[in-house]
Amino acid sequence: MNAGKEWWRPEMFASRRDKLMKRQQVLAAVRAFFAARDFAEVETPCLQISPGLEPHLKAFATAFEDAWGNLPQVLYLHTSPEFTMKKLLVAGVERLYQIARVFRNGERSDTHHPEFTMLEWYRAGGTVEQLMDDTEELVRACARAAGATHMAHQGRICDPFLPWRRLSVADAFFDYCDVDVLATAPDPWNPDRALIAAEARRLGISVSESDRWDDIFFKIMLDRIEPHLGFGVPVILHSYPVSMAALARPSPADPRVAERFEAYGCGVELCNAFGELTDPAEQRRRFQADMDLKEALYGERYPLDEDFLAALEAGMPASAGIALGLDRLVMLLTAADRLDQVLWAPVAQP
Repeated sequence: MNAGKEWWRPEMFASRRDKLMKRQQVLAAVRAFFAARDFAEVETPCLQISPGLEPHLKAFATAFEDAWGNLPQVLYLHTSPEFTMKKLLVAGVERLYQIARVFRNGERSDTHHPEFTMLEWYRAGGTVEQLMDDTEELVRACARAAGATHMAHQGRICDPFLPWRRLSVADAFFDYCDVDVLATAPDPWNPDRALIAAEARRLGISVSESDRWDDIFFKIMLDRIEPHLGFGVPVILHSYPVSMAALARPSPADPRVAERFEAYGCGVELCNAFGELTDPAEQRRRFQADMDLKEALYGERYPLDEDFLAALEAGMPASAGIALGLDRLVMLLTAADRLDQVLWAPVAQP
């Protein structure tokens, strides 16, 4: 039977009741974790002028009708609360977090859902290293709250209580496929497609004429690297090529890479973090480039959040921020096979 059909039948719901009780315990642990560190819990609107500008994400659009009969205004359900939370950083909230409902069209699988729960937090004056520490400590606190001694997914196991492995993207490419990925980008902002395509073909990975440098990067990642991440212990994969971090600042230690990391457990990506870009002109340039790419690939573009760019212009403090998939974390801590097993109710489907 379709997992989204008649989920409310007691005999079907019973199979995930225990997981949902643990979900409640995880949520309580999240709030206790941030309260102990003097973070403000905030709530921001789901309806936004700009839903988020990652080229490959599809948003849900709606129409706002006012009480005076003016033409409806197109608004979007946000794909992340990021822009508004950063405005609160500008407003003077130095430590903040949010447990947010977010929406992404065209996404449904064992590890994706069109509406899901995202945990985001930001530290004014913070660093990505602090966020790495936050992530490790938070996951352990959630595991203790859920009574979990390890994380598990579809037969794969890792122990969050052991020291986590921290691995740069460049080292991951060397370790798992003997590729010098940074050498394929002699100009870090304009990577050389031909160089990375040659490496992919050497590995036996097919490359089409329409594949761009970042498409090939992800083919290698998905085929040769991600399947190895987060087994035994979780892995923090950091220092992404600078061209792949639209909202992150370049690393002061190596301008070829950005202050960005992702964490993996049992081969599942849990979070995405940045040392935040605060230059409004550079941010506008990157947004416009991303929307040009989105239009070329999918025939549509989303409006820029001019209010967000104005907030950057007013002066956003140097900050670090992170988005963590809370449903995925609960899935791993309860050894669920699918994301919908840890949701109170799935989004309806035909």
